[in-house]
Amino acid sequence: MKFQSKITVMVSYKELGLVNSRELFKKAIAGKYAIPAFNFNNMEQMQAIIQACVETKSPVILQVSSGARKYANQTLLRYMAQGACEYAKELGFNVPIVLHLDHGDSFELCKSCIEYGFSSVMIDGSALPYEQNVELAAKVVDYAHKYDVTVEGELGVLAGIEDEVSHETHSYTRPEEVEDFVKKTGVDSLAISIGTSHGAYKFKPEQCTRNAEGRLVPPPLRFDILKEVEKRIPGFPIVLHGSSSVPQQYVDIINKYGGKLEAAVGIPEEQLRKAAESAVCKINIDSDGRLAMTAAVREVFATKPAEFDPRKYLGPAREELKKLYMHKIQNVLGSAGRA
Repeated sequence: MKFQSKITVMVSYKELGLVNSRELFKKAIAGKYAIPAFNFNNMEQMQAIIQACVETKSPVILQVSSGARKYANQTLLRYMAQGACEYAKELGFNVPIVLHLDHGDSFELCKSCIEYGFSSVMIDGSALPYEQNVELAAKVVDYAHKYDVTVEGELGVLAGIEDEVSHETHSYTRPEEVEDFVKKTGVDSLAISIGTSHGAYKFKPEQCTRNAEGRLVPPPLRFDILKEVEKRIPGFPIVLHGSSSVPQQYVDIINKYGGKLEAAVGIPEEQLRKAAESAVCKINIDSDGRLAMTAAVREVFATKPAEFDPRKYLGPAREELKKLYMHKIQNVLGSAGRA
């Protein structure tokens, strides 16, 4: 995909009040917790994220996918990120904020994001042959490090759908490749595949068991792969994508008020907490936030059909999202009080 930047003057993320992920990850590994990486593409999502992180005193990674960048506009996103930093100060606590490109698929896109003030980028060449993945990641790292921007690479393919990222099948990360990949590319963190997947439909029913309530229970994460990766690259920052838990209370509300989410199941939170206590120092959460907001909006539409003021349904959606993210920070990721 060709991606041409139209700006004439590069904007440094430091001018916007942002930080890169390098020091945050060092502290997270040492403290056995994970930094929340929450996706956003509008004002209400950003407000909920910053409010939750200020109240819990947690560092945060604001993630933007390629699709979200197109939706929200690259220039507006830059000022929203700057606004997020100022908003945190206004709320009373200057939490460290990273602006991160999620699943960048080309050097051109990563370069453009860096020029627009992103402090971290992901280059996802995981679906490419290994040597091409290495070559692409190394090229992005070479450019990004000139501006002190951190880079996330990926080995292994996650199944599922998230914006413009779609794979029908997944492949686990091969631990024997990680040391070579990190050495040759110079990436600052590595996303691995140990059984997580994108979207609200992470597993087919036949892959799951059912609990006493009849709810689907997904297969456990491959902690054996994670353990082997840690042995080969000790102390290196590891990232988990596709780590939403798909809270069933939101699925139930959505379905109650006209939605149709069948067999939606996510990663159990106790498994994510276990991962956060290892070298996994960044855990991506997107679908859970979408579910929380959609449930709140649907409930307002169903119970107050005469309402047409966007503030009256986006406001409750923002509050529910904040509540969810505070729970994740405090009880799953362990990043509360770490800012």
